Amino acid sequence: MLATLLTLAAETAEEEPSKTLFYVLGALAAVWAIVLFTVGMRSPAFPGSVAAQRGVMAVSVLVVIGAMASAVITA
Repeated sequence: MLATLLTLAAETAEEEPSKTLFYVLGALAAVWAIVLFTVGMRSPAFPGSVAAQRGVMAVSVLVVIGAMASAVITA
């Protein structure tokens, strides 16, 4: 009985894809949010120009899309 359960557990673990990419991109999104919060709280003029605003938004969108895509891929 125990051998059967161990075999079943091993087969189930083999079928599950690695979620490392999701963990890395999720952590990156969290760190990015903390960095934006910190810089934004210290500098009232952050980001300084329209181009910088678009750059921050573009990086934010890419990080979030990457995390969402990796969640779907590794599900």
